[in-house]
Amino acid sequence: MNPRSAAILAERTPRLDVLTGLRWWAAFMVFLYHMRVFAPLPGKINLLFNQGYFGVTFFFVLSGFVLTWSMRPQVPTSTFYWRRFARIWPAHMVALLVAIPVFYTFAPIPEGSFLKPFDLGILLLSVVVLQAWWANPVILFSGNPAAWTLSVEALFYAIHPWVSRILLPLTKRGALLFSLAAIAWAFAYRLGMTLWPESWLAAVPVPVTRVPEFLLGMGLAWAVRSGWRPRLHPFVGVAAIGAALVVIMGSEFFSGIRPLGVLAGFGNEIFTVATGLAILVFSLNTLRGRRSIFETKLQVRLGTWSFAFYLVHATAIYLALRVFGPQAPSWSNIGWNLALLAVDILLAWLLYRLIEHPVEGRMRRWKDARDKTRAERGAGRGAAAA
Repeated sequence: MNPRSAAILAERTPRLDVLTGLRWWAAFMVFLYHMRVFAPLPGKINLLFNQGYFGVTFFFVLSGFVLTWSMRPQVPTSTFYWRRFARIWPAHMVALLVAIPVFYTFAPIPEGSFLKPFDLGILLLSVVVLQAWWANPVILFSGNPAAWTLSVEALFYAIHPWVSRILLPLTKRGALLFSLAAIAWAFAYRLGMTLWPESWLAAVPVPVTRVPEFLLGMGLAWAVRSGWRPRLHPFVGVAAIGAALVVIMGSEFFSGIRPLGVLAGFGNEIFTVATGLAILVFSLNTLRGRRSIFETKLQVRLGTWSFAFYLVHATAIYLALRVFGPQAPSWSNIGWNLALLAVDILLAWLLYRLIEHPVEGRMRRWKDARDKTRAERGAGRGAAAA
């Protein structure tokens, strides 16, 4: 590592609570997306709710940004991996155990049902978060269906220390070129899928296809840590997300008109760029000592629970679907949306308070103690040799 990179990593980076608040809204988007299967609202508002799955895109870009923003030189690679495991796996396992009786059955399955036959082998792939490496929906959405994203995140965690070795020597200009290369990768892959849908590109596993989103977040974080400070108002971040959604919804609504129909196929890539811009401008706003509307105490708290919320939200929605059946589109379904939102927030709070936060803390302390003991033994052997 060169001295410049070492000096940057040694600098203490401030907390970016605004990103935690924004994370809540990404989780809420995914909630609205899944509520359509149980209690949809009528009319054109569903054009907006149909885009809720882009909340996952936000998570992926944010993951690359946050991991690179908080990176420290003294943290061994093994400790980094252990901390990521401690962060996601305990809560994931509890959410998986709760989800199994909701999504699986030993009885005959009616046609069109979301229920799946119990299959221990497939469920074990969910336990080790490898399910997203298969495109078959029975495997991809096995166990807790929302947890396919953890399979993607696991790849991100695996490559982060190694990609960092490429990124850290770069100047801020190099980091920006790195970010542009990630965007180009994303658009090039989508273009290839558009032109040759039956080619080998269709066989690329889902986690690999989402890597550019993670790399964009990494590149932007390192550019900022390297001193890049473009003067952009926070409104630019909101406008970017809003404009991306308008373009995507418009391209779907007018899909028969070229070139709007072509744009519809690039929705995730368009939203990836908007997400990167939003994360950038709100982070810069914090670094200038200003607060934004997304870092109120309530939003930050909800953002802190957002991982747990994400893990439990689909289980609660599909349990309601199993018990009450699908509801006809109606404005009265706002009541169902509010009720299930409240239930999911309560479950998220319980999962965070009882499992995610305390178990992660104990696992991190255990590994830190082992690292400290190993370092002391190494120092002792060095002193003895001297």
